Parts: sequence; structure tokens; C-alpha cells
Amino acid sequence: MSDRSRFLLDESRIPKAWYNVNADLPSPPAPVLHPVTMEPVTPDFLSVLFPMNIVMQEVTPERWVEVPEPVREIYRLWRPTPMIRALRLEKALDTPAHIYFKNESVSPVGSHKANTAVPQAFYNKEAGTKALTTETGAGQWGTALAMACSFFDLDLEVFMVRVSYHQKPYRRIIMENYGANVFASPSERTRFGRQMLEQDENSPGSLGVAISEAVETAATSGGKKKYSLGSVLGHVMMHQTVIGLEALEQMEMAGEYPDVVIACAGGGSNFAGFTFPFIHRNLTEGKTTRVVAVEPASCPTLTKGRYTFDYGDTAAMAPIVKMYTLGHTFMPPGIHAGGLRYHGMAPTVSALVASGHIEARTARQMETFEAAVTFSKAEGIIPAPESAHAIRAAIDEALKCRETGEKKVIAFNLSGHGHFDMTAYQSYHHGLLEDFEYPDHAVEEAMKHLPDVKV
Repeated sequence: MSDRSRFLLDESRIPKAWYNVNADLPSPPAPVLHPVTMEPVTPDFLSVLFPMNIVMQEVTPERWVEVPEPVREIYRLWRPTPMIRALRLEKALDTPAHIYFKNESVSPVGSHKANTAVPQAFYNKEAGTKALTTETGAGQWGTALAMACSFFDLDLEVFMVRVSYHQKPYRRIIMENYGANVFASPSERTRFGRQMLEQDENSPGSLGVAISEAVETAATSGGKKKYSLGSVLGHVMMHQTVIGLEALEQMEMAGEYPDVVIACAGGGSNFAGFTFPFIHRNLTEGKTTRVVAVEPASCPTLTKGRYTFDYGDTAAMAPIVKMYTLGHTFMPPGIHAGGLRYHGMAPTVSALVASGHIEARTARQMETFEAAVTFSKAEGIIPAPESAHAIRAAIDEALKCRETGEKKVIAFNLSGHGHFDMTAYQSYHHGLLEDFEYPDHAVEEAMKHLPDVKV
């Protein structure tokens, strides 16, 4: 089967249940804390932001959670996604390694984000929600939720990180095409946005700031609007596991099992979606697959951050969770991988890094784009800058195999395409990009502003 490159599942193989890693974590999840009292939150508090059916998913200890049929019906628009053996990339690298990638770029919005946007819109519609608010970085999440809200006739307000709002206007236009209202964050529409603009009228924004604006808008709506998050929280990680569950079947079709699985990590959703089902096998069946999370050197949450309790947003309005964090006051540089510019990391991903079940590494911006161009020349797909971090690590693993002669099986998640990231590629080809490594002293300064949690 060495010349077979595509491993496709019939739509009947779309997973009927999501995998909840909480059932298998080596130690129980840390409590989610109220941002003011710093006591464990109640479902009533969370219900200000989320409908109760989503709150219950967030706290369920069940290993498998059924995918509702209306969600599976919409999933059929693009799922199951292909698993591809990157034969041409292997040849270009002259490596004995076998490289596979799961292609999430085939969704209607071009990324994995639709896997959770659709169920979140479904559950909100079922609960009687009229409108959603959210944030988006590079625009993949806002685009996915805009599509999902159009399917379920929900209004949507999107706060888009200002630097990405200007760098990626076409994603904004796509959101508007689906009927969403999109605002550059920080904006004049919220108290916190105005406060940030008073401090710096040219603020590039951050995911933490945009989250604050979206949370404020929902929390002050008198129950008319709910908040929807594209990463970090447990129910989001769980919805994304359709990726890895399909990948397990597709690796069986290929007659191989990965020695290493890789995904980029910003808030953790595509990473969790691809790798958690493999981690499940590691934790319950004695498999020994290495699991690698790759983040930008300019936003090194897992590699330079601290594993502690912190606010989920810059304004300290969102719940406090235990996670790897660079500090909620962290303001990242305007790198082009806008979807990876969050100060924290999903609590479940963080816990598994802390327990040694996940390896974390960084990639610099220039070497990431170099890997993206190598991949696109070999496989024809232009990857999103975020996804290119995973490609960088996969290429590095394959090059090690060339040196050692080992025939390892490497699998990574191609979380989205880069069709709306052409200004980033143009800057790379014209020598206008530069590397930026977030300095240790800036992390130490941000650590001074962590909440004083006694748990």
C-alpha cells in the first residue's frame, strides 16, 4: 500500500459520539473559579454566558457524548475529512519517514473551527438563544460561527482582533456574507474596548481583549445574547475530537499507526481534536505515541508560561481556570498566525502537558513560513500560518529520520488553508517578515498580575 495517498471514509463513518478526555485525565480537572469571589463557579454563573445544555457538557464526566443528529447532518457537508499520505513531501525531504496529514481545510469555511461552531449554534438554538457574541483572531473561528449561526437563524456579533481585522479583510467579508456583524477589537462598542483605546488608540488588540468585549456584550444583554468560544473550554475540545476519531480509523485503513502526532496550539482546539483520541489510546491501551504541540516563539504559552490559575480574558471578567499562561495582560506582537496569539492554553491540554503526556515546542515565524512553502510546493495545498507550525515540526521529525535512517510514522493536523493569508505570504517572499521571541522579562512582568487564588 506504499503508493496509496488518500484514505477516505464514507459519511456513515462520521463519529456518533465525541470523546471527553476528562474521563481519562491522570488527575481530576482543577475547578473553574469565579472572577470576583475566586470560589468555584456554579452552573448558574456559567449560564449567564452559556446555555445550560452547554454548561452540562462542560462538567460531564462521561467519556462519550452523543453527537445530535442535526449536527451530524450538517457535518456531512464536509466530514469525514481526508487523511492524506504526503508522498511528494516525503520524496522532497528524501526521508524514510511516512508522513500523514488530516486535511481539515476542506470544510466550507476552510478550517477545523466548524466542528464546534455547528454544535454550539445547535445547542444555543435548542435553548432558545436569539443571538451570540464571540471573538476571533485570524478569522477562522468567526467565519465558522457565522456560517453555523446562519444555518440555525441566530444573530451574531464578532469582535475581531484589530491587527487581523486589517490584515485579513476577506475573512471579515465572509462573516458579513453569512450575516454576522464584525467589529475591530478593541472597539468603541464596549466599556472595556473604550478603556483599551484610551490607553492606546493604535492598539493591535489581542484574543484576550476581544474575548473581554464579547463576554461584556453577552453579560450585559439581560439574557438576550450568549457567548460562544472557539477554543480553550472543555466542550470545545470535545467537539473537535471528530478529527482524531476519524484519523484513528483512517490510520487503520493505511495499515500503520503513528509514532508521533503533531498539531499547532494556540488555545488548543485543533490540537485537542486531533491528538486526544490518540492520547486516549496512550492512557488506556498502553500505546506510546509521542504527542507534540507546536506554538509560535512569539507567543510561547506552553514553553515559557506558568501552569497556574489565571483569567481567561484581559479584562478579568471571564472565569479563572488553571492553565499554562503568559498572564492575562499579555499583549502579543502582530504575527501573522493570528489564531495562535492567545495568552493561555486549554486547561485539559495544559494538564496533559504538566503530567508529561504532551511535548511542547516552539517555531519561529520565518522557519514556519519556509515549511509552509515547502509543503505547498510538494502537496499543492497552501496552509494557514497557524497550521504551518505543525508542518514545521513534522518536517523536522522527518529530517531526523533521514539522518538516523528510522522509518517513523508521522501524522499531523492541517487545521486550515491559507487562501486568505496571502498578505502574510507576500511579506514572507519579499523579506518583510521577522522573527520575534517573546522575552522572559515580559513574561515575569505579566506574572505579577495573576489573580491571588488560594485553591
